[in-house]
Amino acid sequence: MKKKNSAKPDKEEVRKKKSGLRENIEAILVAIVLALFIRTFVIQAFKIPSGSMKQTLLIGDHILVNKFIYGVKIPFSQTTIIPIKNPKRGDIIVFKFPEDPSKDFIKRVIGVAGDVIEVRDKKVYVNHTLLNHDYGIHTDPNIFSAVIQPRDNFGQVVVPEHSLFVMGDNRDQSYDSRFWGFVDLKAVKGKALIIYWSWDKEDFGVRWKRIGQILK
Repeated sequence: MKKKNSAKPDKEEVRKKKSGLRENIEAILVAIVLALFIRTFVIQAFKIPSGSMKQTLLIGDHILVNKFIYGVKIPFSQTTIIPIKNPKRGDIIVFKFPEDPSKDFIKRVIGVAGDVIEVRDKKVYVNHTLLNHDYGIHTDPNIFSAVIQPRDNFGQVVVPEHSLFVMGDNRDQSYDSRFWGFVDLKAVKGKALIIYWSWDKEDFGVRWKRIGQILK
């Protein structure tokens, strides 16, 4: 007996399958390009690894950073091609760490170009006026002289042009401008916007109340 030949695929069916595969690949490529565009120019996610910004930001907070708000930069460059505005006092910013640009730091802007900054016995003065705020905290009652370290007594210094003076909200546990100097405006990556996820590693649980908080 003759064996039956297996049915050959219909040409139209093959064409439709190839067309469908091409459409799926194109959709994936478009999604990837769009995601890269958003990450490069608009919004980027960051995870908080340290407690230098407590209680505003906790270890395990995941935040979205607005990269567009301060201007559009050339990818893989610090050159701004479309300036919009500069960071202002009180902004929480992400920037390339001056001592190691491969690392990203997050701090709060305390002073902008031309401001006079001074710290006396843990109190911060900007342009000779005491900085009144409710986000800076102190956890160590000890006060060190400037001879020992600049944490509690620092300055006076004038913020140079195109620069920022930044500090962590957890003032006694923050490695910031008091220790390593100013942030160049070119190094700023964006402004912290919102907490979209928060995981407490110690209690192994989600901090539901923190999710969705707008950062101020």
